[in-house]
Amino acid sequence: MNTIKRVALGSQGLEVPVEGLGCMGMTSGVSGMSVYGEADEAESLATLHRALELGINLLDTADLYGPWHNERLVGRAIAGRRPEVILATKFGFEVDDAGNWTGQLNGHPDYARKCIERSLRHLGTDYVDLYYLHRADPQVPIEESIGAMSRFVEEGKVRYLGVSETPPELLRRAHAVHPITALQTEYSLFDRGVEETGALQAARELGIGFVGYSPLGRGFLSGDIKTPDDFEPNDSRRLFPRYQGENFYKNLELVNKLNALAATKGVTSAQLALAWVLAQDVVAIPGTKRRKYLEQNVAAASLELSAAELAELETIMPVGSAAGEAYPAMF
Repeated sequence: MNTIKRVALGSQGLEVPVEGLGCMGMTSGVSGMSVYGEADEAESLATLHRALELGINLLDTADLYGPWHNERLVGRAIAGRRPEVILATKFGFEVDDAGNWTGQLNGHPDYARKCIERSLRHLGTDYVDLYYLHRADPQVPIEESIGAMSRFVEEGKVRYLGVSETPPELLRRAHAVHPITALQTEYSLFDRGVEETGALQAARELGIGFVGYSPLGRGFLSGDIKTPDDFEPNDSRRLFPRYQGENFYKNLELVNKLNALAATKGVTSAQLALAWVLAQDVVAIPGTKRRKYLEQNVAAASLELSAAELAELETIMPVGSAAGEAYPAMF
């Protein structure tokens, strides 16, 4: 068993490893798009089992991923091992009864109830450790969505509540209804929008833990992607403005500088980028579907960066340096 550092996530009593596992890429994405290339189910299951062996027991999924396929995969992986796992899932992107994303958000209490019951079935469990509102529904006051989720806590179906990609004012409103344990937002050297919006600072002021997803810039900071053609034909990253046209090559220049610094330290670019995120005193959930990359990511958790190295990384990729929007218009 790896002795990976464990930390308090938020101020309600949840303890997690400083690094979890984002499971999204282990199954197809929405509408048949792969998330980061095709996945192999056997290798994904092996990766989940290896994560638990290494002490990476914070597993992050959502009903949207697949939809549903990801929760079912995670459910199979943890069968018979539920007490070992800190299980996080989400709702909020509307998935109809046939398992299709409707393209809408839905934060209505009745829909929240349907989703938690559905997720528990798919995961093969009677409770979720951390239940996130995946995105706030602009048509439903966040107080109503969080109020519904708080009832799941009372019923023992959920232990702790979280929100994802939530701006400071909504975060404060949510926290006033029921204590929020975690704010999950994209966070990496490549995307520091959460610093620009003030959401990270608000979370810290409120005693809410922060979970950074895509800490490797959706894999771009690994340095393995050299041209847009390196993305498989149905890779969803082809839809993202940052990986298209002129933006791609401007961002590649940033990655090349990261590669050079990583080489001087004798680590991979991915490890250096992940170590930077962890140095910000947050929890990171890098996603991978292969044991090889999982083990490299775990090694990054023990990588210490000097003040000079942190300063150099700030110089290489200051806030706002990435070219292009973080999401396509459809999101």
